[in-house]
Amino acid sequence: MYALIWRLLPGDRRVKAAVAAGLVLLVALILWYGVFPLVEPNLQFDHGVMNGDAPTSPAPTPSRR
Repeated sequence: MYALIWRLLPGDRRVKAAVAAGLVLLVALILWYGVFPLVEPNLQFDHGVMNGDAPTSPAPTPSRR
C-alpha cells in the first residue's frame, strides 16, 4: 500500500519525501483540529476506571521458605 502511494507521488526522491511529509502533517492537523474536538465529549479522559477506595496497605507478598 505504501509503495503504491510512493509511486503515485510526483517528482524524484526528495520531492516525494517533501510531499509525503506535507501529507502526513496535513492529516495530523485535520485530526488534531477537526476530528479530535468532535469526539472528545464522548471520551472520558478525566474519569477513573477503577471504583472504590485505594488500599491503605500494600498487598501481602508470599514468602519463600
